[in-house]
Amino acid sequence: MATVTFEKVSKKFGSFTAVNDVSFDIPEGAFVCLLGPSGCGKTTTLRMIAGLENPTSGTIRMGGRDVTREAPRQRDVGMVFQDYALYPHMTLSENIAYPLKVRGQDKASRSERAKEVAERLQIGHLLERRPAEISGGQQQRSSVARALVHTPQVFLFDEPLSNLDAKLRLEARSFIKHLQKEVGVTAIYVTHDQSEAMALADTIAVMDKGEIVQMGPPLEVYRQPATTFVANFLGSPPMNLLAAVVEMEASPVITGEGFRLTLPKAWSKRLEAGQKVQLGVRPEHMLIADNSDSNAIHGSLYAVEPLGPESLVTLQVGDRLVTARLFGDEEPQLSGEVALRPDPDQLHLFRDSGELIR
Repeated sequence: MATVTFEKVSKKFGSFTAVNDVSFDIPEGAFVCLLGPSGCGKTTTLRMIAGLENPTSGTIRMGGRDVTREAPRQRDVGMVFQDYALYPHMTLSENIAYPLKVRGQDKASRSERAKEVAERLQIGHLLERRPAEISGGQQQRSSVARALVHTPQVFLFDEPLSNLDAKLRLEARSFIKHLQKEVGVTAIYVTHDQSEAMALADTIAVMDKGEIVQMGPPLEVYRQPATTFVANFLGSPPMNLLAAVVEMEASPVITGEGFRLTLPKAWSKRLEAGQKVQLGVRPEHMLIADNSDSNAIHGSLYAVEPLGPESLVTLQVGDRLVTARLFGDEEPQLSGEVALRPDPDQLHLFRDSGELIR
């Protein structure tokens, strides 16, 4: 396993900047997810680590060694692609052993190694089949086996679960996390699925427009999003965001369409009268309140979604939808006007420009 370091790395395609001045340091054995929407630069970042793309500027290091201009085969990485990239005319044994063939190992030793890795991933009984003859989950494991067969310094995953159905995706997610911890190889995983990133990673790097907006442990990024972009992207449902204006009284008050909330006094030093802000509150930090509650968000019922152990209650508040996550297996009986009371200790305030007010 090896460290992976980016030092002011940028990548341009003509006049378009796909990755802009990105720096990070990933320690040995870490599991890092690059998370963001399509076009944010996460796959381009991964491809530069693999050596499939050369940076326009900056330095890439692995294990302290400058690999910026090295070819992929010199970097000792194993990569699992979204479409698994298995050769259809080869058996699984031949597919898994292919990296060893490229490295010049003899047929007997590479077959033995392929069998060993396949058994570990519980696909040893499929080695003589071709990719078209096995399931999507088995193809995914075969692709991981091929990446693992030569014990790489770094694992690279490019949205490897997106082609699987929901049940297989959950099984494969647990398998990948267990395998990475067992083998101890540094892993970098690209996804647009925030629940996947939260479940797998030691560290999440949220990307937008070619830049890392926030990087840290999953729960830290979830609980303290640095910007409204992170707040809105991380979480299912995402954080509720509502425009507000600050009033300074004995305690600060924020007002917006459908609410007038008194904040804890601790906010006094961080706010000023007339300041425009965005109120952020996670769905799980709100409860149903009485319609007479003055310290609540008021709106008309839009939808109730019972999900078994919890229900989502959504209100129409002006031109925004506000969602609360209510725990319990009974569907809330609501209609007409509804009030949601946020936990005052769980409120987030962002500047009008989107940055968290700390």
